[in-house]
Amino acid sequence: MKTLIVYFSQTGFTQKYAEWLAEALGGTTITMKEASKKEDSFFNDFDAIIFGSWLSMEKIAKADWFTSRLDKWKGKKLAIFGVGASPAEYSGIQGILDKTLTDEQKKVAKAFYCVGGLCYEKMSFGSKMLMKTFAAMLKGKKNKSETDKAMIEHVASSCDFSDKKYIEPIVAYIKG
Repeated sequence: MKTLIVYFSQTGFTQKYAEWLAEALGGTTITMKEASKKEDSFFNDFDAIIFGSWLSMEKIAKADWFTSRLDKWKGKKLAIFGVGASPAEYSGIQGILDKTLTDEQKKVAKAFYCVGGLCYEKMSFGSKMLMKTFAAMLKGKKNKSETDKAMIEHVASSCDFSDKKYIEPIVAYIKG
């Protein structure tokens, strides 16, 4: 199965997952910036197209690039994944995945989550401020749950929780 993995990465975690997927599926990676310059016919030769990006403001950044093309890619195996610093068990993750695709889009594509990390050194100023605000909000919360405590730990400083195990459901879906 000829597979294309298109990715949008700010700090490198999404790129790492795209490369792991390419390795596992024998696929090709391309940045979203490069893919955006391609003619529609470029995508015709691929049997599967996967799009990955980072989570921002409770959504997968640039997901509309992928979802706006689903009608053009009928008959292909389609998947989208988001990468974030939140633990996979964090209650908000499923909600983000659920709203990534409409009910109609869920008939032809599937959304996944991969735990990445944070690299404050590579983040834009706006992203840094957003994360620091989120961390402060969590720290100030009364009656913190275990998930809240884990989130505080995850966003306190640069960290890397990426693991190839998170691509396994995507690989199984594409091969299935």
